[in-house]
Amino acid sequence: MMGALEKPMFQNSTLLAPGIAGAVAGLAVETGLYPLDTLKTRLQSAQGLHKSGGFKGVYKGLAPVAIASMPGAALFFVSYETAKALTEPLVPPAFVPVAHSGSAAIAELFACLIRVPTEIAKQRKQTYVGVDKRSSFSILYNAYKLEGIRRGLFRGYLSTVARDLPFGVIDIPIWEWLKEQVRRRNNGEVTSFQSACCGAAAAIVAGTVTTPFDVAKTRIILAEVEHTSAHSLRIQTVLRVIYREAGLRGLFAGCTTRVIALMLGSFVFFGVYEEVKSIVEKKLKDQGTI
Repeated sequence: MMGALEKPMFQNSTLLAPGIAGAVAGLAVETGLYPLDTLKTRLQSAQGLHKSGGFKGVYKGLAPVAIASMPGAALFFVSYETAKALTEPLVPPAFVPVAHSGSAAIAELFACLIRVPTEIAKQRKQTYVGVDKRSSFSILYNAYKLEGIRRGLFRGYLSTVARDLPFGVIDIPIWEWLKEQVRRRNNGEVTSFQSACCGAAAAIVAGTVTTPFDVAKTRIILAEVEHTSAHSLRIQTVLRVIYREAGLRGLFAGCTTRVIALMLGSFVFFGVYEEVKSIVEKKLKDQGTI
């Protein structure tokens, strides 16, 4: 038997299960709950719900999101499980949630590299802004041509990170903590349904707290190039403008729709993730891969 120092900390097969499970879970959520996300985006846009399209065309922009959701979610869980495996042994049991928060933060930073360009194409199609009749590829190419990579394809990266990183830092540790409570009461077992319920509960808390950042991110992504400056696209500037124009109601625009979508999405996401991960791990064990 190899010594502890000689054992590789990770094998490709170890990360295969969370990668596949994350990809399937991401696809399931995006395709199933896309209409709710469209309505939330239109509620948060500067034009408002009806001028942004109302209840028509709620599946606009689905294709690129469905495609990108798979590598995005896979990258998130591979990053999360890797960071979690590295950090958990280094902290005492009382500080395990801190390790989970840090791991979720790292995972969000990586996942946003795929998520942000997808969000740009998706939200501009959802709200009929300027180039709504063009394909998602044309929207991204036009953004690149006008503003380059950083301000075009990755416009809103920091605001997306400002929304998703706090969300993950709150959501994932609550999900893990709730699962641990279930595990203690269920002879060490957590079913995919129970994990789904834990995920839904965690999403309610995290979704509510991070809504203002989501509103700011939406405004930044939807801002038209000709009428905006770099300063006006800063997160703090956008938040101040929204608060000045509409107060707390403006900062929490679309909150109910967003939280409902996140709750349902997290239920599906974590339930599918645990189920698929369990199936893949069983197959790998049967094959002697892990």
